[in-house]
Amino acid sequence: MSAIDWGIVGVYLLWLVVDSVRRSRNTGNVEGYFAASRSLPWWAAGLSVMATQISAITLVGTTGQGYATGLRFVQFYFGLPIAMVILSQTVVPFFTKARVYTAYEYLEQRFDLRTRTATSLLFLIGRALSLGVTLSAPALVMSAILGWSIPVTVLALSVPMVTYTSLGGVQAVAWSDVKQMALVVIALAGAVAVLVWNITRVADVGDVLRLAGQTGRLSAVDTTFDVRETYTLWSGLIGGLFLSLSYFGCDQSQVQRYLTTRSVDEGRRSLMMSAFVKIPFQLLILGTGVLVFVFYVFTPPPMLFNHVHDAEIASGPHAAQYASLQTEFDAAVTARRAAGATRNSAAFADADRELRDVRSRAVALVKEATGDERYTDVNYVFPTFVTTSLPIGLAGLMIAAIFGAAMSSAAGELSALSSATIIDFYRRHFVPDADDRHYLRVSKVATLGWGLFACAVSIYAANQGSLIEVVNRYGSFFYGSILGVFMLAILTKRATATGAFYGLIAGMAVVLVVAFTTQIAFLWHNLIGAVVVVVVGMMVSLWSRKKH
Repeated sequence: MSAIDWGIVGVYLLWLVVDSVRRSRNTGNVEGYFAASRSLPWWAAGLSVMATQISAITLVGTTGQGYATGLRFVQFYFGLPIAMVILSQTVVPFFTKARVYTAYEYLEQRFDLRTRTATSLLFLIGRALSLGVTLSAPALVMSAILGWSIPVTVLALSVPMVTYTSLGGVQAVAWSDVKQMALVVIALAGAVAVLVWNITRVADVGDVLRLAGQTGRLSAVDTTFDVRETYTLWSGLIGGLFLSLSYFGCDQSQVQRYLTTRSVDEGRRSLMMSAFVKIPFQLLILGTGVLVFVFYVFTPPPMLFNHVHDAEIASGPHAAQYASLQTEFDAAVTARRAAGATRNSAAFADADRELRDVRSRAVALVKEATGDERYTDVNYVFPTFVTTSLPIGLAGLMIAAIFGAAMSSAAGELSALSSATIIDFYRRHFVPDADDRHYLRVSKVATLGWGLFACAVSIYAANQGSLIEVVNRYGSFFYGSILGVFMLAILTKRATATGAFYGLIAGMAVVLVVAFTTQIAFLWHNLIGAVVVVVVGMMVSLWSRKKH
C-alpha cells in the first residue's frame, strides 16, 4: 500500500479513539461506565448492535466465504428477523424494567445466585474465545501486508482498543460503532464499484451472472433437510433462530447495548433495526466475495492467497512438486478464462473444478512440507484483492474499515466481559460494599486481563479455517444452553432454581458430546442445548416441587 493509504488508516484510527473517548460522559460511576447512564438514542444503540456483529471477521471471513462457496452462507441468518421480533417483545422489557447491568443479574432475581453465576461463567468463557477470533482477522490482514508475525500484529491492534475501552466504557464503544458502520458501508460500496467496473470492461452483466451461477455461487437457498449440512434453509430457520435468540437475548455483549437506551420502546427499535437490515447487508458482503471470484476469472489469481510459507517451500525439498502444481494451476486459469470468454459452460465448469483441485493439492502440500496443519487460504482472499487491486485511497479506506471493525467489535466484547466480571463476580461474591471509584479501577484491570487472554486465543485461531465459521462454532458450544435457562426463567413460572441449574449442566454436557462425537452441524447445537436445558430443567423442577 502507498503512504497515502497508510495515512488514511492512521488518521482514521486516531480519530476513532480520540472522538470515542471525547463523547464519553458521566463515566465516573458504575451506571455511566457500564450502562451509559441509560441515555443512548435507539439508532446509536441499534448501529452498535450491528457493528458488534459486523467485525473484521465479517469483512475478511464472509467475503472469503462468498468467494469460496457463494451466497449459501446467507441462510445462516434466516432465523434472525424472527428472533428479533420475539426478543423485542420478551427480554427487552424484562431486562429494561429490571434495571440490571448484566443479563445474568436477572437470573438471580428469578432463580438463585448459583444459576446466575454458572450462566455468567459460561458467557465469559464463550465470549472470550470468540473475542480471540475477532482479533485474528485484522491480524491476518496486517501480517499479509507488512510481513509481521501474527503475535506482533495482534498486540499492535489490541493496545489502542483496550485503551479507549477502559477509559470510555460502553459509551466510547457505542459511538465508535456508529462511526464504524458508516465507514464499512462506504468502503464496501467503493470496492463493489471497482469490481463491477473492472469486470464489465471484459464481460457484460449477463456473462458475469452466468459464470457465477455455473459454479453454484448464486444458489442462496438449499432446501435439503440434513443435520450434517451447515448451511441449509432449515438449519438457518431453526438452528439460526436459536443461535440469534441466545446471542441477542442472552449474550451480554448484545444485551448491554439495549440496556443503554432510554426506554423499552427505544430498546425494541434498536433490535428491530437488525431485523430489517442484517440479511440485505450480509448479501452485500457475500456478493462482494462472489464478485471477487468473477474478477479473478479475468485477472489471473495466485495459486494460494496465503504466502506465509512461500519462501520455505521454494527452498525446500518440495520445490519441484510445488512448481509443477503452479504449472497445472496456470493452465487451468488460462482454460477457465478462455471458456468464460467464449461462453462454453461445460469447459468453464471443468476448468474451474481443475483449478480448485490444484489449489486443494497445493494446500495439502504446504501442510505436509511445513507441518502446519492449521494452514488455511480462504481468509486471505479479500485482503489480497484489497491490497493489490483497489486504487490508492480506497485501499486505505478499506483497510481502515477492517481495522476499525475489529476494534469496535472487540471493544464491545471487552466491555461486556469487564461488566460481567465485575458485576456478576467481583462485586457480587468478593467485594460487595466498595464505592464506584474502586469498581471502576478494578474494571480497567479486568479489561486488560481479558484483552491479554483474547490475544493468546487469536494467535491460535488465526489458522482454524473460515473465521466467520470459527467464531460461531465457538459460540454454539454455549449459546443454546444459556438460552434454555432464560427460556425457563421467562416463559414458565413453574421452573425452579434447582431445575434451571441442573438443566444448564445437562445442556452443556449433551452439546459437548454431540459436537465431538457426531457430524451434526454446529448450528443445530444451539437448538439441542436449549431443548435439553428446558426438558431437563422442567423435569427436575417438577420433581423438586413434589419432593417439597
